[in-house]
Amino acid sequence: MRTKFLESGDAAALARGQALLDEQQNLSRGDRERMYGWLEGGGRKILVEPEALLTEASRMPGLDGQKMSKSYGNTIALREEPESVAKKIKTMPTDPARVKRTDKGNPEKCPVWDLHKIYSDAERREWVVKGCTTAGIGCLECKQPVIDAINRELAPIRARAQTYVDDPALAKNIVADGCDKARKLAQETMRDVREALGLAYP
Repeated sequence: MRTKFLESGDAAALARGQALLDEQQNLSRGDRERMYGWLEGGGRKILVEPEALLTEASRMPGLDGQKMSKSYGNTIALREEPESVAKKIKTMPTDPARVKRTDKGNPEKCPVWDLHKIYSDAERREWVVKGCTTAGIGCLECKQPVIDAINRELAPIRARAQTYVDDPALAKNIVADGCDKARKLAQETMRDVREALGLAYP
């Protein structure tokens, strides 16, 4: 009822909510007044409920096919050096059926394929499927486009991060400024919340 009133101004929903409060025998007068304030909420939403915002690849696969996580030790860091990225990708496990270069494989059983889904376009993915299922390409050939794509993505991140590695005071100043801004915004938000809940006493 509160949501209907706050989102669409439904006065009937507000009246029903107030009637429910009136019927409650276990609320003190102070609590009842606070609930009235919360119910009306100043006619606007202050704390908006967050919703999931997912990219096309909502789950980043790790080097072993599981979810990428530092605790699993299967990650590629944002400032990983190109040589390290290449080494990690080259040593990734692949389809167990491909023991020899001439063995045919199944991309769906290979963790590298999950990275292709993220970093490769449709043409490249088609090349991977055809090459893997016919043994037309080897696993190292399949991995190289992923290595190149990840390094292209990480290059500007490394460059931007290097500025702060060279001068750590820059990062500290940014954090300090951000704390000041967040503190002011939080104080304003909490003032609005108290007013909406009827807790703003003179």
